[in-house]
Amino acid sequence: MNTRRSFLKKITSAGAGLIAVPTIVPASVLGANAPSSRINIGAIGTGRISRDHDMPGVWKYDYARIIAVADLDVRRANEAKALVENHYSQKLGKAYHGVTLYDNYLELLANKDVDAVLISTPDHWHAKQAIDAVRAGKDVYLQKPTSLTIDDGRKMSNAVNASGRILQIGSQQRSMEQFRIACELVRNGRIGRLQTIDVRLPGDPPGGNTEEMPVPKGFNYDEWLGQTPYVYYTVDRVHPQQGYGRPGWLRCEQFGAGMITGWGAHHFDIAHWAMDKEYSGPVEITGKAEFPAAGSGLWNVHGRYETRMVYDNGVVVTGTTDSKEKPNGLLFTGTEGWIFVSRGAYAASANEPVSSKSKALQASDPKILSPLTENDTVKLYKSTDHHGNWLESIRTRQMNITPAEVAHRSCTACLLQHIAMKLDRTLYWDPVLEKFKNDDEANAMIARPQRPPYHF
Repeated sequence: MNTRRSFLKKITSAGAGLIAVPTIVPASVLGANAPSSRINIGAIGTGRISRDHDMPGVWKYDYARIIAVADLDVRRANEAKALVENHYSQKLGKAYHGVTLYDNYLELLANKDVDAVLISTPDHWHAKQAIDAVRAGKDVYLQKPTSLTIDDGRKMSNAVNASGRILQIGSQQRSMEQFRIACELVRNGRIGRLQTIDVRLPGDPPGGNTEEMPVPKGFNYDEWLGQTPYVYYTVDRVHPQQGYGRPGWLRCEQFGAGMITGWGAHHFDIAHWAMDKEYSGPVEITGKAEFPAAGSGLWNVHGRYETRMVYDNGVVVTGTTDSKEKPNGLLFTGTEGWIFVSRGAYAASANEPVSSKSKALQASDPKILSPLTENDTVKLYKSTDHHGNWLESIRTRQMNITPAEVAHRSCTACLLQHIAMKLDRTLYWDPVLEKFKNDDEANAMIARPQRPPYHF
């Protein structure tokens, strides 16, 4: 069993010059944003998405301050500390050394000065870390997808709602104007009665080096594996040891379902928003997918796929791999026209798969996209900055744009499709009971066995 050692001991043994002692920063340095009025944030997981997207998303706000970072990789933790402190040094015009390092997120959560956390870890850690955070009294910004399994997601949502803490999922498309506009137009009947939603996602190629390698010094690999089974270390199963390129774990089913949750958590969330099904789910799911052949490499998530979900309002939601003819995004088709919405040229982080090269918002008739009028009664929650919306909800204690239950339901829709892909047959789902109907084999896939001591 892994023991909980302090990061100070670990980095001291890793070599001279690595000891990280936080500096006490006087209120005078911070001016109007003194500690008493500031939201102190800890970053859990400091890889690509944290460095490129999550930490910059909050440090631009003067009333928020990143004061702690936690990572199981000593190198990444030290580089995150340097990144944050360099940002604040430049912003303040003087040296700043106010970031504390941790090798274990539970130790960060025990820091009473931390008000809220950014969780930017691999998918298989999301739900447990969110539960531990809210039980520790912290508000949470959680990277998508919400969970590794439907059961994990249900536990997470229940824990958040019982705690009274704020949790926002990192489904930033909710805060991108074109997606809100598209959903408002659909819900106000601009394309007539909604019939179908075609969701198109990028794919993941097979590959990955299967060679067993020694675990890098200063990396707690056993804990990184978490609840999932123990398997030998190889760099393509985890993350690069040099730089912050796209990590291999994204393409390993042990840690996530692949693009169906990786990008699907964004797009199917928007589909739910447009249908007013944010607290529900499909009743019928069919799926087929190509999976890598044995011997093709380490990575084993789905490749090209086709799925079909039916909701109780009669709307059919299909999922396909994007292509030149059908670019990444969502196509809403109704009885009187269609709307297509995508991210356009936006990318959340470096090395992200290319999103749609099409315009961000299109329609079968330009009149469909005309601004809402007083006759359009549906006006959706408006957020112009996703991290900013989270911070504001912390200050006001009001509902944010993507709370825990909404996030869980979006992730569930993705995981249902993944289960259908694996079983290659039609499944029938009860979105109230969150169980498959008369299907023991499918119900057994709602949860996974969990490895101690990292189990729930």
